[in-house]
Amino acid sequence: MSLADDVVARIDKKELIEFALTICNIDSAGPTEARVAEFISEWLQKEGFRVRKIGLLADRFNVIGNLPGTGGGYSLLFNSHMDTAVRATDIWRRKDPWADVYHKAWIEGDQLVGEGIVNDKGPMAAFLIAGKAVKATGVPLKGDLLLTGVVGETSREPCDDPPGTIVETKDLGARFLVIHGGVADYVLVAEGTGFSLVSVEAGEAWFKITWISDQPGFYTPYLPERTTMRESPNMIVRAAVAVEALERWAAEYQKRHAYQSSGGPVIPKAQIGAIRGGDSTGIGGTPELCSLYLGVFTVPDQNPLELKDEIQEVLQQAGAPATEIELYHFRRGYEAKNAERLKAAVLRAHLDTFGTEPPTPNSATCSMWRDVNIFNEVGIPAITYGPRSESHSHKRSFPIDALYKAACVYARTIVDICNQEKPQPKGKRG
Repeated sequence: MSLADDVVARIDKKELIEFALTICNIDSAGPTEARVAEFISEWLQKEGFRVRKIGLLADRFNVIGNLPGTGGGYSLLFNSHMDTAVRATDIWRRKDPWADVYHKAWIEGDQLVGEGIVNDKGPMAAFLIAGKAVKATGVPLKGDLLLTGVVGETSREPCDDPPGTIVETKDLGARFLVIHGGVADYVLVAEGTGFSLVSVEAGEAWFKITWISDQPGFYTPYLPERTTMRESPNMIVRAAVAVEALERWAAEYQKRHAYQSSGGPVIPKAQIGAIRGGDSTGIGGTPELCSLYLGVFTVPDQNPLELKDEIQEVLQQAGAPATEIELYHFRRGYEAKNAERLKAAVLRAHLDTFGTEPPTPNSATCSMWRDVNIFNEVGIPAITYGPRSESHSHKRSFPIDALYKAACVYARTIVDICNQEKPQPKGKRG
């Protein structure tokens, strides 16, 4: 029996499922990751890994478990995020009959159900159990194995509030990890791809588009006769003109900027995500200021300032020029470089586990911003691979067997990568 087969044989499917359900029933909707981070930290310590807590904030910290190698082999870091997206305090969401899916996890037939299961504590459970199985063989790896859970991947970003009012940003997660020791030769981000190998992901640019009236507001009884929406003294009405124009632009933008690569296709989509204007406690007067918040996904190497100019031109042509367009959030997308060794190892592991080729990456899994971009940004070859829910709304789930097979692929990848010998630096003697 090969070492990889021995490791896979040590993966207890029942233990994996129970462990996944346990950590997914510790609600960690950002920014409340501390309890699950503490649980994972204690579990790693109990299983004999070296553990560090890495974080800027006492109640929002990343966890890294290290299984040191004997030396001379490639190191491999696994990453997943511990936070989930929907919080119990979110008020600008409709009342969802499936609200429990965001805060709990359970078995339903052959399915594991829950937002945390699919995004992203299920895949994290898979690589943690895979790492435990590797350690249980007693056969040391040549390269280091790092198992990490991070905060803030689904985080909000500061915008209109004074600094410090909202302690939120994705920088608290994978970026803080990588600049404080979360570094390896290769990184596998365990997130949903439908078991395709994804080595390119989109960036994102968020714009605040504001209209400010050049005249005093009118008390409603003194409103002048209606003219056109473009000439309205009501800035919400003028913004409505922009909404229509931006919708038409977004449909064309995603086609014009479609990006094809060997790592998968990126179809960068855009939509208006928020609007602020007027005062609901006093609506007897004309709103003199209104802002739209436009979220735009970008392809690798796209210039956000050119994108800003393009949006301004769209609004000019629509007859609704903005008083100001502010780029208030930007994260670049990346295509992995020098990741061939990692991709080949995951491919071999996938073939040994499934007996078939992995599916071709689809555009949805390549067209979002995820933590893999952080590692590729700093030059660490990183790809994304893991089980994925077929539905990304309401009842989110994937089969129990998908999580087990993910653990098997991760285990085989560990044995493969971490036992490949690295070339010695020039001038170094053996």
